[in-house]
Amino acid sequence: MRVFHAAVMAVFLVGLVGPALAQDHVQQYGEADKDKGYGEIQDEKAAAQAYKRSLGNIPDQAAPTDPWGGARGASAASSGSAGKTAKSAKKTRPTKTGSNTK
Repeated sequence: MRVFHAAVMAVFLVGLVGPALAQDHVQQYGEADKDKGYGEIQDEKAAAQAYKRSLGNIPDQAAPTDPWGGARGASAASSGSAGKTAKSAKKTRPTKTGSNTK
């Protein structure tokens, strides 16, 4: 049984290592890039031009909007009272519930 287990593990390891060894060339740190061909250079130029054209399709942004303004109301959104309500909540006495009631 041990021989069978060792054989299965060997096949498993070869299966993991095989694809890594099958790679032709992996660029190492500090190694110079290979020269680009004419077609690759043209593709990069076309991609850069398409990117610049796509930036022109983005509409100008309007003033920032408040998506929750309708839920709070118009006066709360403009006066900034959200900070005031948080302070007033700290001043109130907490309610006693459960075993804390006397």
